[in-house]
Amino acid sequence: MSDIEGFILAGGASSRMGADKALLRLGGRTLVETVAGALSEITSSVRVVSSRHGGELCGLAVVPDFYDDCGALGGLHSALTHGAATWVAVVSCDLPFVTGGLLRRLASFVKEGVEAVVPVQADGRVQPLCALYERRPCLEIVERLLREGERRPRVLVAQARTRLADFALLADLPASQLFFQNLNSPDDYAQALDAFDA
Repeated sequence: MSDIEGFILAGGASSRMGADKALLRLGGRTLVETVAGALSEITSSVRVVSSRHGGELCGLAVVPDFYDDCGALGGLHSALTHGAATWVAVVSCDLPFVTGGLLRRLASFVKEGVEAVVPVQADGRVQPLCALYERRPCLEIVERLLREGERRPRVLVAQARTRLADFALLADLPASQLFFQNLNSPDDYAQALDAFDA
């Protein structure tokens, strides 16, 4: 799938972590570099969405998060606004175990009539911050949601024509049990370090 751009969401305050999550390191690479490596398997264009970093982060161009007080939905808005391709792949920087294999699998579910492809975690929760969005229709929905004061990305998932990728469709991929391990706290980071070294 060639008409796709990748964006890494790195705009959070990292208050629970106590450090900039984007610059934490796993296996000698920052989280941003790790996620960029996964995205590079489905696109040659990868940028970072952030309101806290300058024009470049870890060698990648940074685009501003227009709504830095609107959480992840604001970050999605920025990715959809700055993108030019038909599809935008978005991954949060605190999901360092996302792989190119997972993203390729998600991209395989893109078809006519689908506006978003969103994985479902093993616990049944949707994961809208590791997903593919058709740029134009999803941007319209996000702009309306932000005007209405909505901040939850899962509402976008509910209102778009979404293809949910159940975890059963992803579980055969290597390290699938780690895909959605989220790094929010120092304990999460310590567990990720252990998992990475295992």
